[in-house]
Amino acid sequence: MVLAELARRAGVKLSAGKGARSRALSGEGRLAGRRVVLAVPLTYMNESGGPVRGLLDYHHLPAADLVVVHDELDIAFEAVRLKRGGGEGGHNGLRSISRSTGTKDYLRVRVGIGRPPGRQDPADFVLRDFSATERKTLDLLISEAADATELLLERGLEAAQNSVHPRS
Repeated sequence: MVLAELARRAGVKLSAGKGARSRALSGEGRLAGRRVVLAVPLTYMNESGGPVRGLLDYHHLPAADLVVVHDELDIAFEAVRLKRGGGEGGHNGLRSISRSTGTKDYLRVRVGIGRPPGRQDPADFVLRDFSATERKTLDLLISEAADATELLLERGLEAAQNSVHPRS
């Protein structure tokens, strides 16, 4: 949803490519004054590393320039956090990307979805639809995550973190 918003802002139409690009919807454009390739893998999330690697190779981009937007259980719903590198925290999509790129040192826009209630299985929780309460603020969360991504591209990680992360 965040990538769709970024594509809208950049005027990029995401479409299926050929060859190495066939396993993702992607498009090129400009965002925050920079050339970007926006992409959404068409594989299962757990296998997203292959399409990411294929796009990096096709566009001759280093993994250090990769920005992954993903859901994050360990962040409260409606929060957005930025970081470079780190662990995957049980996120199989991140694990696949790290394995395929050979590094964990890529930028991440972490979109908080919160922890599952009670003893609900985290896998079931992340695959469920948003609740009626969450849907009321979902558009704002998507917009804030897209804003954070643009800020990251425009000003760099540290400056973007200083703007996006709440003060303690």
